[in-house]
Amino acid sequence: MALPSFSFPFISLFVFFILNETSSCLAIFSNTTPPHSQLSVDYYGKSCPQLEKLIGSVTSQQFKESPVSGPATIRLLFHDCFVEGCDASILIASKPGSKDLAEKDAEDNRELRVEGFETIRKAKELVESKCPGVVSCADILVIAARDYVHLLGGPYYQVKKGRWDGKISMASRVGPNIPHANSTVDQLIKLFNSKGLTIQDMVALSGAHTIGFAHCKHFVTRLYNYMGKGQPDRYMNPKLLHALRMYCPNFGGNSDIVAPFDATTPFLFDNAYYVNLNNNMGLLASDQALVLDPRTKPLVQNLAKDKQKFFQDFAAAMDKLSLVKVVRGKKHGEKRRDCSMHM
Repeated sequence: MALPSFSFPFISLFVFFILNETSSCLAIFSNTTPPHSQLSVDYYGKSCPQLEKLIGSVTSQQFKESPVSGPATIRLLFHDCFVEGCDASILIASKPGSKDLAEKDAEDNRELRVEGFETIRKAKELVESKCPGVVSCADILVIAARDYVHLLGGPYYQVKKGRWDGKISMASRVGPNIPHANSTVDQLIKLFNSKGLTIQDMVALSGAHTIGFAHCKHFVTRLYNYMGKGQPDRYMNPKLLHALRMYCPNFGGNSDIVAPFDATTPFLFDNAYYVNLNNNMGLLASDQALVLDPRTKPLVQNLAKDKQKFFQDFAAAMDKLSLVKVVRGKKHGEKRRDCSMHM
């Protein structure tokens, strides 16, 4: 989810336009580990029993002050877990003057919103004040993302804990390990499978695009020159196409403009993303592709019909995602006091 600065009046106007215009007519090694036996929901039951309340106090306050913190943190988790596993390596800052950039500074992570990082920083500071040296940044990120899913109207699900923070963070490993706006279904399936995730998991996790926004640059070719043919993507709803062209010109003037992934309920975690795909209203080519491929189309249609099934599938897929390449122990991990710096 691309989340640059934006003004709510623009988003409100965009959504108003869309709603009115459309009323007539998202193994260890092959890069995964199975759930570690030492991870558990009550892992910190004795060492930091108030952990979830502490993090919850931060996420609820951040959500009130800056609602974009929700999608920003959820996206942060995805970008963390897909690269080196769920080890908080996305939070590490590059060393000043170093040619070896950390994940955070990779080209594909340049649009990650500061609100996501701020949520984890504040939560970590509070947790450290009560339970010093006990809780990993990786666990805090997974819990905070779950909190925001729920605050946005989505499911509440239990989070297994016991991760350590990874010691490796390399920008060069980001690009090949995250989905892109123009990824094909074949590419998506291969990538998700490499993380131990099924096609069903992939379609459910794509539903995170029920909230959040993307820069024009990620979909502008669909509006004017899709596949280099000088024409818009024929699978884009004409009303959506018209609305997006109003805000995203073909050349210049759109670098700071965003549009919601879900044009109907962009601030609510629901299953409208799938309903929109069925109406050819997917924002990214990689979104719309899910309803054009026979392997994924039935899954999209089922989730469009049943919000509770989406919630169940999403929660189950998030649990699997959060266990990708979990780091354990001092040999491979650490528990950082400051999530942005190695110990």
